[in-house]
Amino acid sequence: MAQLWGGRFTKETDKLVYNFNASLSFDSKLYKQDITGSMAHASMLAKQGIIEEQEKEEILKGLKSILEDIENKKLEFTEEYEDIHSFVEANLIDRCGDVGKKLHTGRSRNDQVALDMKMYVRDEIGEIDLLLKELLTSIYKIMSENVHTYMPGFTHLQKAQPVTLAHHFGAYFEMFKRDRSRLADAKKRLNLCPLGSGALAGTTYPLDRAYTAEVLGFDGPTLNSMDSVADRDYLIETLSALSTVMMHLSRFCEEIIMWNSNEYRFVEIDDGYSTGSSIMPQKKNPDIAELVRGKTGRVYGALMSILTTMKGIPLAYNKDMQEDKEFTFDAIDTVKGCIALFNGMISTMVFNKDNMEKSAKNGFTNATDAADYLVNNGVPFRDAHGIVGRLVLHCIDKGISLDEMSLEEYQEISPVFKEDIYEAISMKNCVEKRNTIGAPGAEVMTKVLALHKKYLEEN
Repeated sequence: MAQLWGGRFTKETDKLVYNFNASLSFDSKLYKQDITGSMAHASMLAKQGIIEEQEKEEILKGLKSILEDIENKKLEFTEEYEDIHSFVEANLIDRCGDVGKKLHTGRSRNDQVALDMKMYVRDEIGEIDLLLKELLTSIYKIMSENVHTYMPGFTHLQKAQPVTLAHHFGAYFEMFKRDRSRLADAKKRLNLCPLGSGALAGTTYPLDRAYTAEVLGFDGPTLNSMDSVADRDYLIETLSALSTVMMHLSRFCEEIIMWNSNEYRFVEIDDGYSTGSSIMPQKKNPDIAELVRGKTGRVYGALMSILTTMKGIPLAYNKDMQEDKEFTFDAIDTVKGCIALFNGMISTMVFNKDNMEKSAKNGFTNATDAADYLVNNGVPFRDAHGIVGRLVLHCIDKGISLDEMSLEEYQEISPVFKEDIYEAISMKNCVEKRNTIGAPGAEVMTKVLALHKKYLEEN
């Protein structure tokens, strides 16, 4: 068993205890960050005269060779090592001899793992941000192609007023744009370097923490060594932001699942993102949308786990905090996979535009516009509301839409209606008249799309 400690102990750790305590099976994922941090630490030690320049070069050469061998599959992670830190250090000593033992001068596994996790999360936030930008680009493309694609807008899952597909997708554009902002905010706040904090109280060696922070791309060193090794706020914030991403994806998936149903037939999901039934040959199931919706709970679970783990931990580092890794790794991988698959699914979907418009007409989504027509012709709104309610009842009884009523039928209910009612309640008019900022009208939607395009170019 390769351990970084042992002088205090008179016998070897029980095998079961060792396995329970070990973390290499999952923290090996941090190998690149661990080696990068070690290289920066070695360079700083030489700069400060704590180790010789030649010793630094040997250490750097050894660390580079370990990194290359891991990535080329020449060096395997085996259970004889307790964690990624002992794995790297033991292999370094094998390659460099006693000089490799000097690498750990002035640092602890506590600040080392805090550094590794921060660097890992920072890297992953960058990758997730790129995936979200790709998704936003796909949404933007669909919006720009469907400014005049009419469909029903819903409240309480009841057809409410007509909107456009561009307007509907635009709501999700705003959601994912906020997700990028939340992740950028979390990334900015985590970007202080804990390396050099030691176990909890710093070190007597003359470390240059500002130097290592700069080399590793941080904005500066952390200012309290106890907080440095005990802080997992950045994981809570990141997992919270990722939970919100998944909530948005899940809402979107729920709608696509409904739109794909036989009752709606608003969309046709590409065969590559659908599956069939083992018994019913007619079935084409929206499995990707359902799985993304299902995996949302998995990411929520990661957030609840880290909150529960951290809620009762006294300062500074405690072994409980080793539990921060597995569910964080899983949540990040889950979110990345879900965004990529969801993007592929919506990018290949076919929209049944005629069905969308027909659904809007048959759902009386233009009823509000009929009431507005009466108001514009001098009828008080409350009276207009009642008149249109009677129109809707009449249509339900006859199984027709407002567009299909004759002028005589309109005038039987209210003589205020004239021939121009048909133009007033047309889908085109209902949507295009709504041109306040944020509404679905083509004029204002064109302005919004220009803002979205600028956002994608600049961010």
